[in-house]
Amino acid sequence: MVHVYGATVDNETRCKHYHTEVDIIAIKFKCCNKYYPCIHCHNEAESHSAEQWPTKTFDNEKAVLCGVCQHEMTIHTYMQVTSCPHCHSLFNSRCQAHYPYYFEV
Repeated sequence: MVHVYGATVDNETRCKHYHTEVDIIAIKFKCCNKYYPCIHCHNEAESHSAEQWPTKTFDNEKAVLCGVCQHEMTIHTYMQVTSCPHCHSLFNSRCQAHYPYYFEV
């Protein structure tokens, strides 16, 4: 089981900042190689600034975790789907607005 850091409120990676039914992903941060539910959780727990994953890593870096089934996926896969490719749980489509926090876009 992958450890998710931060202010999680349940075992599906929801956090105190984002906790709707579809807020079920965690992102591995490039800077510390730790999974957090969101940028706010990262910034509250770490003393360093968050770093974006470079575009060249999108196809080979497994940096997104489905909180429902613990399936890890590449950034590229995550950006192409609306639900988990393993368990089919829906992801929050509004997370796309936050990509610049995590990924070079």
